[in-house]
Amino acid sequence: MLRLLYTIYAAVVFLVIMLLIFPLCILAAFLGRIRGGNMIYMLCTAWADLWFALAGIRVQKTFTAPFDKEKKYILIANHISYLDIPVMVKVFRKPMRALGKVEMGAIPVFGFIYKRAIVTVDRKSAAGRAKSIRILRSVINKGISIFVFPEGTFNETGRPLKDFYNGAFKLALETGTPVRPVLFLDTYDRMPYTKRLSLNPGRCRVVFLDEVPVDGLGPKDHEQLKQKVFALMEQKLVEYNVSWIRQEPQ
Repeated sequence: MLRLLYTIYAAVVFLVIMLLIFPLCILAAFLGRIRGGNMIYMLCTAWADLWFALAGIRVQKTFTAPFDKEKKYILIANHISYLDIPVMVKVFRKPMRALGKVEMGAIPVFGFIYKRAIVTVDRKSAAGRAKSIRILRSVINKGISIFVFPEGTFNETGRPLKDFYNGAFKLALETGTPVRPVLFLDTYDRMPYTKRLSLNPGRCRVVFLDEVPVDGLGPKDHEQLKQKVFALMEQKLVEYNVSWIRQEPQ
């Protein structure tokens, strides 16, 4: 009962903050897709800062190697909870565009912000996926980092990671952009994907692993790059003993 009440409280606070920043997002939208999108992303970081503080969720980020704030990256993360994107917005403090499901853009008010802060993708349409890749390529060429869940959807396998799609790794090679793997260690514990009304306070650790350079690799080496990133992330998730692992890595 207490967890349900807490979840309702957190949801109400989330909505109130969203409504407070919504007029500013409308004004920012007039500045265009890039400049306006960057401003909306900054507003979303302020939204995340306030919401996590009021919700009693402590977000902690660590880096296994120095982070170059002036460098653009393709950020690759595991996907295990509805909290993953809010946590990423909280910890990544420079302009970024995430790749997200097009269906979320239909939600009133939230959808307006969502469609302007991220790049949407219709995974059911080959043309839609191709269009999203073209937009992401344009974003990277403007010096803005992108954020992708290469698993595509929640990892329900019981293994550390679900198999990766190729798109992000092909894009990294095409644009010469290094990959920066990111681990969400506790979002599953704070809000499992299986139970939407199970949010609970506590810590959320985020680990930025060493960047994986693409120097010396050609456009056809995406499988090699994908497997390298997958193996690195899988190894670290096992080392951290994350709670969703029920099967040994294959």
